[in-house]
Amino acid sequence: MPEKRVTNDDLAKIMDTSDEWIRSRTGIGERRITEEKTTANLAAGAARKALDDSGMEACEIELILVATSTPEYYFPNTACEVQAAIGAENAAAFDLSAACSGFIFALNTAHAFLQSGMYRNALVIGADVMSKVVDWKDRSTCVLFGDGAGAVVIRSEDSEKEGIRQGIMGSEGKGGEVLTCRARSNANFLTGKEPDTDYLYMNGQEVFKFAVKKVPECITRLLEETKTEKEEITYFLLHQANYRIIEAAAKRLKLPIEKFPMNIEHYGNTSGASIPILLDEMNRRGELKRGDKLVLAGFGAGLTWGAMLLTW
Repeated sequence: MPEKRVTNDDLAKIMDTSDEWIRSRTGIGERRITEEKTTANLAAGAARKALDDSGMEACEIELILVATSTPEYYFPNTACEVQAAIGAENAAAFDLSAACSGFIFALNTAHAFLQSGMYRNALVIGADVMSKVVDWKDRSTCVLFGDGAGAVVIRSEDSEKEGIRQGIMGSEGKGGEVLTCRARSNANFLTGKEPDTDYLYMNGQEVFKFAVKKVPECITRLLEETKTEKEEITYFLLHQANYRIIEAAAKRLKLPIEKFPMNIEHYGNTSGASIPILLDEMNRRGELKRGDKLVLAGFGAGLTWGAMLLTW
């Protein structure tokens, strides 16, 4: 995580908002904002920590996937920047774009590579610097987001009791206009236009309605397909976008909110990084026990959604 903490009171000094206004609508109290570090810097830092936890060397990694919506470059991709930074010279590396669902999509993709036998291990990273794409004069969006990165190492092992069991993904492109961030426009000597970019745009009400409906649906489908009872799940780790969305999902699934851990108060919405950041914090606090069944679920621009069942 970036070191700089920006509280709601800090934001109240530069715009018409307050701690009470933000907390009551989102559950967010502060977020981390990077001043110098790039998406690749944050991703590489998370990658090093994941490698330390795994006991593997960077040179052993065969595949690097980075889920991000906020790269520094169109090319080279962020995963190649990470590869160079950590010295993973034997890995294939590429980025994946699915916004806030990105980590779930990347984890599913890496899982498929390992199942196919093409690779034996992978480094999967969710990283975003949302502070550079939000309009800091628009209180309806900028108060929601923060910067950060999280990473996991996954390995192919012969185990029927532990690891990734199954994942699902989905998309609804016709709803994509409710959450967008436009890239550089078609500007050249023929069009006579100057290059421009745009800030993140979000229709908050539509995104909320989509999330509270789709998240319980995809979790229910995942549990049905794996013949797993919802009561068997120790924790549901959802994308940290809004306290109210997570609360609504818990109610629709008829499960206690205690099964839905949250850290949104401290980090805000870190997009593709939110699930691995939460997973890492819970792991480091010793809250995850071997044999725990976990469901990871995300939703985001695209529109996209996905979920994954794993045994810790």
